[in-house]
Amino acid sequence: MSEKLANPAPLGLMGFGMTTILLNIHNAGFFPISAMILAMGLCYGGLAQVIVGIMEFKKGNTFGLTAFTSYGLFWWSLVLLLIFPSMGISEATPAAFMGWYLGLWGMFTGFMFFGTLKANRALQFVFASLTVLFFLLAARDFTGSKLIGTIAGFEGIICGASAIYLAMAEVLNEQFGRTVLPIGEVR
Repeated sequence: MSEKLANPAPLGLMGFGMTTILLNIHNAGFFPISAMILAMGLCYGGLAQVIVGIMEFKKGNTFGLTAFTSYGLFWWSLVLLLIFPSMGISEATPAAFMGWYLGLWGMFTGFMFFGTLKANRALQFVFASLTVLFFLLAARDFTGSKLIGTIAGFEGIICGASAIYLAMAEVLNEQFGRTVLPIGEVR
């Protein structure tokens, strides 16, 4: 007997999308980092995506396992990088070293983007825009440019919104049994 498993991806996409928007509202210069952003990073961006990654393992989806688990752990590591210095656990990471951290995440995301080329256009957009976001954030940290950081913030809001759109499209399209929100299926 085979069991029908629910699609965990919308949960992971929502966790990623909402947390990404909130952090990038900060990056765009509207609000300082606060407990709300850190809590979202640990819980919805972090824990929820790790759970989703494990659920994707159960479905046999290597891409989903790798993506959701990795980005969930990215959120945890980012929050810890931000709070460890204030807790006296470690020194703050120098901006240029954060540039390397973000640049490596950009490289990983760029490779993952190639894994979306057989997927729908909405997922391709999420990964393409996330790749750009990581490289913009790395450039901000390498150069110290506030302008690049602000541009990254607005680009990150778009990236997060695209993930929310895809999550809601997957939920609504499944619920209604038809295309309510198009995602650009690849034929």
